[in-house]
Amino acid sequence: MAPHTPFSPPTESFWLFAYGSLMWQTDFPFKEQHLATIYGYHRALCIYSWTYRGTEQNPGLVFGLDEGGTTQGIVFKISTEDAAEVYEKIHAREMVSNVYQPEWVSCHLDDGADATVQALAYVADHSNQQYAGALSDDDTVRLVHAGHGNAGPCTDYVLNTDAHLREIGVCDPMLQRIAGKL
Repeated sequence: MAPHTPFSPPTESFWLFAYGSLMWQTDFPFKEQHLATIYGYHRALCIYSWTYRGTEQNPGLVFGLDEGGTTQGIVFKISTEDAAEVYEKIHAREMVSNVYQPEWVSCHLDDGADATVQALAYVADHSNQQYAGALSDDDTVRLVHAGHGNAGPCTDYVLNTDAHLREIGVCDPMLQRIAGKL
């Protein structure tokens, strides 16, 4: 695994890259949003969920950014006046069991402007015991069907993410394949 980029929490306006539920559960203020692509990571159901979409005894799966490939998602611009509060809220939400590494990643804005921004993203931590790695479709579907945590059924999480990506014109073949089996 490649070394992680040193991370410093934002103190001013910043960009946040969303690739899972942050895209459709935006319970934070933002100034702008754009479809964006990051390179070097792909969206994967590679994290055992022990809180939001499963339990330790009966885990579900949630998305992580895993090494290799590309990911399309949404990048949100957070204002300076909201930076500290939004960062704390998102960090608490994403780091409930430290399954991610916060990283600054380059995001190419996919809105016709040839622009790249540095954005906060939460990358799968391979050293965490909840890192599931690459699973077969059968194992993924079994875990998604079985998972139910304090945020509801894992199937809802996966299907909502798939539906949102389709709404914004993003094709994720792995997710579409898994969603089609649920």
